[in-house]
Amino acid sequence: MSIGYACLNIGTPNTNIRSLMQRNATPEKLTEVTAHNLAALEKMIDYNRKNNIKLFRISSDLIPFGSSSVNALPWWDIHAEAFQHIGAKIRKSGMRVSFHPGQYTVLNSPDEDVVARAILDLAYHAKMLECLGVDNQHKIVLHFGGIYGDKKEALERFEQNFRRLPEAVQNRLIIENDDRLYNIEEVLELAHRLQIPAVYDNLHHAINPPPTGKDDRHWIAETAKTWKASDGNQKIHYSQQAPGKRPGAHIDTIDLKTFLTFYEQLEDKQIDIMLEVKDKNLSAIKCQNATTTAPKPVLLEKEWGRYKYAILERSPAVYQAIRTLLKDKEAYPVQEFYRLIDTAFAEEIHPGQGENAVAHVWGYFKKHATETERKQYEMNLANYRNGNGTRATLKRHLFRLAQKYESEYLLQSLYFYLD
Repeated sequence: MSIGYACLNIGTPNTNIRSLMQRNATPEKLTEVTAHNLAALEKMIDYNRKNNIKLFRISSDLIPFGSSSVNALPWWDIHAEAFQHIGAKIRKSGMRVSFHPGQYTVLNSPDEDVVARAILDLAYHAKMLECLGVDNQHKIVLHFGGIYGDKKEALERFEQNFRRLPEAVQNRLIIENDDRLYNIEEVLELAHRLQIPAVYDNLHHAINPPPTGKDDRHWIAETAKTWKASDGNQKIHYSQQAPGKRPGAHIDTIDLKTFLTFYEQLEDKQIDIMLEVKDKNLSAIKCQNATTTAPKPVLLEKEWGRYKYAILERSPAVYQAIRTLLKDKEAYPVQEFYRLIDTAFAEEIHPGQGENAVAHVWGYFKKHATETERKQYEMNLANYRNGNGTRATLKRHLFRLAQKYESEYLLQSLYFYLD
């Protein structure tokens, strides 16, 4: 089984995906931003490899205006070396990557211009996977689109337009139930007709179930029947409802107890699970550590190294509780560990606690910081104390020091990334 996350990475420097306004999309800028985005993707792939994450969704925004005439550059040739280099890392690690085009890629629209753009966009996504040199187990996930007054006709249009797609796209396309219009039963019916895989989304199903009802376990088993060996492991999407938000809004971080209840009822423990959650890779590692078949205390110690200063500024009590919890080097208290972390993140950061964490981090530099750096720190701290400065200003200064003095331990700390 692989557990993965989508598009963005939290806590790894220089992994941001840049975009461009159309008026600024000169050949030079397009080339520059694409090169930046590919470098960011490589850093995310490296992070995934280091953390044994085998499932990852790449951002559709990798190539600015990739499916539009605005970008007339042969980006696949210009950046061929970067694509090949990244693709080799993906293949060597056994990672599985995918794309999920957005809401404007609508294959069943009655507007031919919209359909034509959708076909171009899907071809663009397939081209990126081709450039990476990955096989057809690396998929493109798509929703059906709208109803346009007649669901039957809309489904027929999807089928007709699917058959217009290049074979390279057809071989990678998989279809997913949504939270408003098309339930899993309708998706399965068309998946069988088109002979392509269906992706089951548990939260979408909870909001938009078919009249027949039935639970996650049933529909996961049914969608499994649409996956051929050449498609790779069956993949599902898993998310949890954000409390107090609109139906379908994703939670900030996966609640581990709820996830493990879901996981335990899976008949096939080799299934691939794509998490859709606000904290991305952080929840992926959380769920991965909770389901590992080789639990080792070092996994939690590594996590603690990343979390501890972010916990300290929120809750000194939780900070001490986790330190105590991890003293037993033979135990693997994974559920309690993450429960405590989630408890701390539910608390507000008070000035005294914020200053305490700042002092701990400053301790890494105070012996070798220059006089100018020390004075800047003291001025920022004084301003924070009297209400004329912010904790963010203090943390930015500390982050620059971590970069200057190459403190890899601090640069990997979530203290600088979670607020």
